[in-house]
Amino acid sequence: MNEIILLKLGELVLKGLNRRSFEDKLIGNARRRLKPFGAFRVYTKQSTLYVEPKEDSCDMDGAWEAMKRLFGVVGLSRARACEKDKDALLETARIYLDDRLRTAKTFKVESKRADKSFPMTSIQLSQYVGGELHEAYPNLTVDVHHPELTVYLEVRDYAAYVHADPEPGAGGLPVGIGGRAVSLLSGGIDSPVASWMIAKRGIALEMVHFFSYPYTSEEAKHKVLDLARLLTPWCGNLIVHVVPFTAIQEELRRKCPEELFTVLMRRFMMRIAEKVAQRIGAGAIVTGECLGQVASQTMEAMRATSAVTTLPILRPVVGMDKEEIVRIARKINTFETSILPYEDCCTVFTPRHPRLRPVLGELEAAEAALDVEGLVQAAVEGIERIRV
Repeated sequence: MNEIILLKLGELVLKGLNRRSFEDKLIGNARRRLKPFGAFRVYTKQSTLYVEPKEDSCDMDGAWEAMKRLFGVVGLSRARACEKDKDALLETARIYLDDRLRTAKTFKVESKRADKSFPMTSIQLSQYVGGELHEAYPNLTVDVHHPELTVYLEVRDYAAYVHADPEPGAGGLPVGIGGRAVSLLSGGIDSPVASWMIAKRGIALEMVHFFSYPYTSEEAKHKVLDLARLLTPWCGNLIVHVVPFTAIQEELRRKCPEELFTVLMRRFMMRIAEKVAQRIGAGAIVTGECLGQVASQTMEAMRATSAVTTLPILRPVVGMDKEEIVRIARKINTFETSILPYEDCCTVFTPRHPRLRPVLGELEAAEAALDVEGLVQAAVEGIERIRV
């Protein structure tokens, strides 16, 4: 029988009557991610997602890498299927795991008997296969507590399976099960991490990027698109809404106090993000704000930026320190791109002495000198939608 990928479902197994909708979403996400790698049969049974190649030409290595980034899965293994027979399981283990059995020093066998009609108990099956492997491989010593290699035997409804130690999956919930949101994607470290974290909670995303040409370069724009591409293995295909922001920033510089620039810019960003969310049917705005990290991320500043939208603002990294955020950025492979030296619209117009604790009434008074609705509408009409 062909090699197969077994994926252990995460917290969605705790769901009640709506569990099937979570599983259907996970299956749909898996099928879309697997399309570039060939034809696969994907189905769930007994809290496990099965990914079976339908033809020999399927790219199992590519499929494996794609499934490692599938939210909703807590562990996954490449396994070999065989008949539900003790000797078939033994022979499959010897053939499929031969290289690892030859190089390991300690091992154990762990069996799971989901098909209760199988004539041996789990303990009996482990003892039989473990004893035979111990004799066949003199280099192996049994260690049931901390083995270098664990041979897993699973007897399920359709077949039996042999695999070695599973790898951790992406965790979380299937993307899309929790609705849609727009995520503000800058060229920094925090916003890609925030996007990844909220996608992990089952939210489908579209990105919003504020672009201030000619103050920010085309390279800065391409950097953000590259960050979005790096997120697609986790989040699925993404659309980036590139917002022309130059006119708004120039108007702020002409008519508003410099120390309020940053918070006023953030208020415009929230207004525009809300318009984009309304267009696409999204229910929230996601930001990479981290409490106290910069002047626009004090509690007072966050309150001021939140005041212009009725949508919930999700800030998944708000309580993290920079080292924690960087650790995740490295894990999801966005860090090296994020630190490329191209400035975004916020850094170009940063005031020399930003107001740390802006007063809402003062901000509203400053905005009274602006055609807020007109500026927002012009920016929304100029949005460029880019699919990555």
